[in-house]
Amino acid sequence: MRTLSILGLAGLALVAHDASAQAADPIVNERPLSEWIAELKAPAPLTRNAAAYTIGGLGPAATPAVPALIEALNDPVDAVRYPVCVALREIGPGAIAAVPALTEMLDDRNDDIASMARKAIKSITGTDPRPPE
Repeated sequence: MRTLSILGLAGLALVAHDASAQAADPIVNERPLSEWIAELKAPAPLTRNAAAYTIGGLGPAATPAVPALIEALNDPVDAVRYPVCVALREIGPGAIAAVPALTEMLDDRNDDIASMARKAIKSITGTDPRPPE
């Protein structure tokens, strides 16, 4: 009887470990977040674009991706920078570290990117970085 209890506790520990590992690296489209983060550095812009949108779809669960998303804000391709801003907006307050980089994006040469950076900052901080006068 005591052996059964010990085995039961060991099984519960394994289940708890599995749950915490999944929380740290959520799965989306049958791939862990860490793989989508790696895709932000893929050679093809379309792949980087898809990765950013997929990461954004996780919302706050994608908080571990924030450092890679901040780096991706420097991507030379507009079609990558825009969904990166979207992803940071969807993560919300967990992306607070991105606010300085997003603030720089407010003056991006692409108005759509500048607008999305503003929306991301509002989502993250609750404050409009450029309120209407």
